[in-house]
Amino acid sequence: MESLKVSDYLNKFPAKFTNDMPVAEAVELLLSTHQSGGPVVNKRGMLVGFLSEQDCLVQMLESSYYREQVARVEDIMTDKVMTVKPYHSVLEVTQKLLNEAPKIYPVVDDGGMLLGTINRSNVLYAIDVHLKDGYKNHD
Repeated sequence: MESLKVSDYLNKFPAKFTNDMPVAEAVELLLSTHQSGGPVVNKRGMLVGFLSEQDCLVQMLESSYYREQVARVEDIMTDKVMTVKPYHSVLEVTQKLLNEAPKIYPVVDDGGMLLGTINRSNVLYAIDVHLKDGYKNHD
């Protein structure tokens, strides 16, 4: 049976931001990677926040209205971030995705170091692999 650990299905190369990055630069990164958000890390790679498209939309709307583009990621990021651990089950993450707002969860080790992210597509893929493996074993 295939593993259903988060570590086996996480995105190891998510769009990552730093808290001092200009929002305009962060938006370009989101657009170029086709991701709807990503973790904010400090210089040591520790998770310090999360930046979503929603956060950027609010800021860009205000910037276009006031003609200012001086905001930094730290000004608009969420600093209370729900995370998962690499040893958690994908099924636990599925429950979180169904019951909580985030669509993307940063995956951190026990020390808070960012390892990657896991999102709905990663979870769907993991469950699909698991189900296909189960069908093979019943043939």
